[in-house]
Amino acid sequence: MSLVRHFLLTCRTMSTVAANRTLMKSKGFHGRVVAFGLGTGLALYSLSGKHKALMATKSKISKGSWLAEPITDVKQLEENANDMKSRMEMMIMGIQATVVKSLEELEDGQKFQVDRWLRKEGGGGVTCVIQDGSVFEKAGVNISVVHGELSPAAVKQMRARGKDFKTDGKLPFFAAGISSVIHPRNPNCPTAHFNYRYFEVQESDGTTHWWFGGGTDLTPTFLVEEDVKHFHKTLKTACDKHSKSYYPDFKKWCDNYFTVEHRGERRGVGGIFFDDLDSPNQEEVFKFVKTCAESVVPSYVPIVRKHKNDPYSYADRQWQLLRRGRYVEFNLIYDRGTKFGLQTPGARYESILMSLPLTARWEYCHNPPRGSREAAMVDVLKNPRDWV
Repeated sequence: MSLVRHFLLTCRTMSTVAANRTLMKSKGFHGRVVAFGLGTGLALYSLSGKHKALMATKSKISKGSWLAEPITDVKQLEENANDMKSRMEMMIMGIQATVVKSLEELEDGQKFQVDRWLRKEGGGGVTCVIQDGSVFEKAGVNISVVHGELSPAAVKQMRARGKDFKTDGKLPFFAAGISSVIHPRNPNCPTAHFNYRYFEVQESDGTTHWWFGGGTDLTPTFLVEEDVKHFHKTLKTACDKHSKSYYPDFKKWCDNYFTVEHRGERRGVGGIFFDDLDSPNQEEVFKFVKTCAESVVPSYVPIVRKHKNDPYSYADRQWQLLRRGRYVEFNLIYDRGTKFGLQTPGARYESILMSLPLTARWEYCHNPPRGSREAAMVDVLKNPRDWV
């Protein structure tokens, strides 16, 4: 029995009703969106043992555990195991499970809700969310694998970035990515965000444009230089495995991109960010993206483990909520991914807006006292530093 078919049978055994509904969807019975829910329990489907030989094929599919069935039909994944679309889907599913498990280990027993959803226009995703936890007030780790036709607004946005599409009519696209925002409860634990994605657009003459994008960044409430240096050093190590120019270039790109322009400050202390990456070749860029995605847990989880039980005051909490307000402002006004998602036909708004915190605060003309920890944080946001 093949690896993917073994996985499918396991999932069907665990949830016959959900699997049958999904099968009906694949056969053309397009009713309401199917949610493959595992409640608050975490179901891990192990892909190991006698199937290791398949994992060692040219496709180099990431091994690991999955939280739900893949979005793409399992037979199609098997038949196209070396295609980048299949490889990306398998990779992000593995990363999703790794991150979710790592975050759950920091919680006091609370689990992520796992919600598998389908999109009638093509594809779907797996949304994993935890909220009101003892450590994480709200955290989401989502994957999406979608295809269809680009909306005029999305085409316009891509052309504004320099995409030279010759087709004026319908543009078929494929997009696969993982996106996560993690908002801890304790103000001494920073918020973290990461996103890694692959995109294809096909012209009417058969020409395929492809590129990767993504990044990882940190948004502390209070500045702890040791933590920020650890975070950036981990990302630099990941980048340096592929090119010594990646970290300095993508660190600067991150500082410039995550800017709340009307405030004159960055959203956080940065990290790395890149988009439209299509060189030196598809294989090398995929390997780089995979390495970056694998660096998320070691760059962030030790910081949360270190501070999750730190004492904090009411004033600390109020400052945290104000910083979250800035986070909301960036995501809703400037973030390109949020805009693209909302402009995509059949968009799942709950998953797109998962990045927003459970609670936030805005005060009129708030200015932190000079010499305070709050003021020190704002100074770094207005004047980005080199951390490694």
